[in-house]
Formats: sequence, structure tokens, C-alpha cells
Amino acid sequence: MVAETDFHGAKVALFFGDELLVYRRDDHPDIPFPNMIDLPGGGRENGESGRECVVRETREEFGINIDAQSLQFAESYENWRGAGPGALFFTGQLTSDQIGAIRFGDEGQGWHLMPVPEFLESMEVVPHLRQRLQAWLDKELT
Repeated sequence: MVAETDFHGAKVALFFGDELLVYRRDDHPDIPFPNMIDLPGGGRENGESGRECVVRETREEFGINIDAQSLQFAESYENWRGAGPGALFFTGQLTSDQIGAIRFGDEGQGWHLMPVPEFLESMEVVPHLRQRLQAWLDKELT
């Protein structure tokens, strides 16, 4: 586990009913997981908290504001590369007004809402994010 003060980035699973807000990453060989489906979030800046990180990243990537206090901290994880600071994972809910206000930014190829079962089964989704969401769902359902 990673301390919530010692992390390199954060991701958030934002639910709209039984779907998730996702986007397809750019198809550049110099970035991790090119052309794969990803969740909002990214790298930490200027000592921000995990919630501040996913709020900022969601605003940059999708043009919408989410309430930091409404986010549920799900878990901290070791770095997927195997070394260095880890990552935080949050969950939250979106409203129809937020969906209607999405203005996709300049990172990635496009966004869509993806049914949760499809996200969990798709080989096009960043692998460790499938695992993190499944672990959170397993905890929530027990």
C-alpha cells in the first residue's frame, strides 16, 4: 500500500448509472498504454492531494468539475512499473448535467460511456485499471 501523501498520480472511476466515463489514449509509441481505454486521472502536480489530482485531471481531460468531497477513496497501489511512488484510486458518480457539459480536451482520441461489465472484460482497457475496479467492486459487494 502507498500512503495517501506519497504517490505519483491518481485515477478515478466515474460512474453514470451502470456505465463508466472512459477515453481512448493517444496512439503514440512513446506513452504508456498507447491506444488503450483509460479512466480520468493522471500525474500529481505541486504536492496536490489525490482528490485534487483527479479533480484537476478530470477538468483538463473532460472539461467538467467534480466535487472532491464526493469522491470515495478506494485504494492505494504500488507503482505499476514496479518501482517508484505508487498511485491512488478513487470512485465517484456523475450527473446527467456533467455528462452534457463534457468538452473533451486535447489528450486522447475521444471519450464515451462504457458499461462496467464491458470495461472489466475488455482487453483494450489498461490492465491494472480493470483489476483495480474489480477489486473495488468485490469489496463493495461483500
